[in-house]
Amino acid sequence: MDVAIIGLPQSGKTTAFNALTRGHADTGGAGGEMHVGVVKVADPRLDVLTEMYRPKKTIYAEVKYWDLPGPESLARSQGIGGKYLNVLQGADAYLLVVRAFTNAAVVHPLESVDPGRDLANMLGELAFADLEVLERAVVKLEEGLKKSKVSERPVLTSQLETIKKVRASFEDGVPLRRQQLAGSELSILANYQLLTAKPVIVAFNTDEAGPDISLDGLGLSENETAGLGAVSICARLEEDLASMPGDEADEFRRELGVGEPAVDQMVRVSFQTLGLISFLTVGEDEVRAWSVPAGLSAQLAAGTIHTDFQRGFIRAEVIPYDDLVRCGSIAQGRKEGVLRSEGKTYGVKDGDVINFLINV
Repeated sequence: MDVAIIGLPQSGKTTAFNALTRGHADTGGAGGEMHVGVVKVADPRLDVLTEMYRPKKTIYAEVKYWDLPGPESLARSQGIGGKYLNVLQGADAYLLVVRAFTNAAVVHPLESVDPGRDLANMLGELAFADLEVLERAVVKLEEGLKKSKVSERPVLTSQLETIKKVRASFEDGVPLRRQQLAGSELSILANYQLLTAKPVIVAFNTDEAGPDISLDGLGLSENETAGLGAVSICARLEEDLASMPGDEADEFRRELGVGEPAVDQMVRVSFQTLGLISFLTVGEDEVRAWSVPAGLSAQLAAGTIHTDFQRGFIRAEVIPYDDLVRCGSIAQGRKEGVLRSEGKTYGVKDGDVINFLINV
């Protein structure tokens, strides 16, 4: 999963990046370079299965975070687009860091701390970037229609009608993720990689003592907040804790009364917002977690391992994690009747331990 981190200058987004990735990226000033870090998704189930199977390697699911540089001038917001537009378009989701801390020594570019205003501004920039793409698409399609052959016009007309329909909804304040569109319309839009189709997780960067911020009560519309994930963290504190050895950090958390680490909170909320689950594979070579959309068919899930698995899919042998641990082995699970044989359309569930049978 690739997550692009965006936010206004002085929101603490690079500090949040360091907290999540145990990185040491420079947090001073605007501009700079893009930072990239990979986080392994903690999954106690893999630890248990590793003890059971003693594999050569254990592979956890991963989240790659891309911390996009801020603008050179703090008088402007982060801005969406430019040379990093391809990163935004390729991301699976956005982590939007919103300032809620009150450190007077860190000057807010808009001169006051207002999480609702800042969140609305950043969501608006995503929508504005999409609107620019749609405007250019309309011009290009209209010009294409004038020069097209009669046989080409039905397809171009359909594309133009879809783009204009979506553009009108944008102008009414409805992001793409909130628009009700047919499959054929979504296929047309896929070519434009619109940003507001992506899930958004909002990280409210608070003072050490909080309080936690929720999306409710910020004065935003339902179209703006619906479907957003949200979490409150103190990025500066989490960055300090992330730099400590695990046992020492845990002790400090207990003393300070701080809950689960920011990375665990963020991954959990990200999986919920994106609708992701993990199925598991086990064996002597490796024990591994695979992140897929909830309910993905068994055949498509096989394709996440290798495209040949999808093409040659015969069936999936499935046993829930809890049953496997209770039985102690897949062979015992088969004897007890908890190992099931599932076909192509079976919807994969979180914690399914799967062995795919394929024709190669």
